[in-house]
Amino acid sequence: MTDDIGAFVPGPRVRIEGRPGGPLAGLTFAAKDLFDVAGVPTGGGNHDWPKGRPLPAKHAWAVQTLLDAGATLIGKTITDEVSLGILGENAFDGTPVNVRAPGRVPGGSSSGSAAAVAAGICDTALGTDTGGSVRVPSSFCGLYGIRPTHGRLNVSGMLPQAPTSDTTGWFTRDAATFAKVSSVMLGEAIPITLPTKLIVAVDTFGFADTNVAETLQPMVKRLAALIGSSREEIMAPQGLSVWARAQRTLQPSEAYNTFRDWLDKDNPRFAFSVAKALVMGSMIAENDRVWANLMRQEVRGRMAYLLMPGTILCLPTTPFPAPLKGQPLSVLDPLRDRITCLCAHGGLAGFPQVNLPGAVTVDGLPVGLSIIGPRGSDAGLVAVARALEGKT
Repeated sequence: MTDDIGAFVPGPRVRIEGRPGGPLAGLTFAAKDLFDVAGVPTGGGNHDWPKGRPLPAKHAWAVQTLLDAGATLIGKTITDEVSLGILGENAFDGTPVNVRAPGRVPGGSSSGSAAAVAAGICDTALGTDTGGSVRVPSSFCGLYGIRPTHGRLNVSGMLPQAPTSDTTGWFTRDAATFAKVSSVMLGEAIPITLPTKLIVAVDTFGFADTNVAETLQPMVKRLAALIGSSREEIMAPQGLSVWARAQRTLQPSEAYNTFRDWLDKDNPRFAFSVAKALVMGSMIAENDRVWANLMRQEVRGRMAYLLMPGTILCLPTTPFPAPLKGQPLSVLDPLRDRITCLCAHGGLAGFPQVNLPGAVTVDGLPVGLSIIGPRGSDAGLVAVARALEGKT
C-alpha cells in the first residue's frame, strides 16, 4: 500500500508474509523502527544510530510473534529519535500525518505506527511505551492501544530507552482486532467475565482540560454501567506533578545511561529537544534518583492498594487533544509536562493500561479514556474494551 501520510521510514518498504493459517492470518502490521527485522537496519529515528552497526540477524520477539500468528509485516514506521519524544515530530524523518486530526501531531514516540493504523494502511502496529508512547498517540489518533504490565513481554530485539519503564505495545482501530492481536501477544485467551469494581480517578479528571473531562463523562457512565459498581478516589495523593517529577528523574537518567557510550564515541546529531533531554539526564544527582526511587515505591503501593483483584481505574489518557504541529519549544515544553502528569504512573508502577477511543472527540479531535488494572490483568482490560465497544 502507498504511504501518503509519511508514516513509514524513508527507503524501500520491507514486506514479510505471515505464517499461513495462523490466528492473525489476513491481517497486516507495521513495526516501529525500534524493533529489529532480520536483514533490515534498526534506525531508531536517528540517522546516526545505525551507522557502523551490523544488520539484525533475527526478528525482535514481538515481530516474530505476530509473523508466527499469521500477520504480514508491511513496513517499519517512524519514531521520535531513540524514542525520546511524546508528540511525534522527528527532525530527520518528519511528522506523520494524523488523519483523525489534520494539522496536528500524531503523538509519539510511536508516531508512525499510530498514524498508519489510523489511516487504515495496516490493521495493527507495534509501538513501545516508556513514558506514554503508546498511550498518547492512541488518544491523539483515536485508537485502541495497550501498555502491558511491565516485564510481562519479551523485549528482545527492541531498542531500549529506560529499561525499568520500557514496554512493547500495539494499536488497532477496532476492539475485535484489538482482542485478536492482544490474545496472541499476551499468550492467553481474552476472558468473557469482566471486573466488578470501577474507580474514577477524580484528580486526573480535574487536571485535564475542562472540555476533555466533560466530553469523557458519557463514556465513564457507560463504563460504570458495564462494570456495575463505581466510586471516586484520588489516584495520586502526593500530587500528579510529584509523580511526574519522579518519572522525569528516573527515565532521563536511565536513557542517558543507555546511550552514553554511543554519545561518547560518536557525538551523534540530535534535535535540540532530544539533546536537551539527554544532557539533563546526565546531570541528575544521586540524591534525586534516591528520592525518585522512593516515590516509585509509594506509587506502586498506592496503585496496588487501589487496584485490588477485580478492580479497574479510569482516567483521561491525555489532558488535551493533539496539539498543532510545528509549534515552538516554548509552547511544547509545558504541554509535554502536562502529558507526563497523566502518564507517569505507567513507568513508575508498571500496571497495564488500555486506551479506549469510544468515538469521543473534543471539537472534532479524538481524546481517549484509559483503564488500568492490577499487574497481570492485561487480558481483562482488553475484555472491557471489547465489551464496551458493543455498548457504544
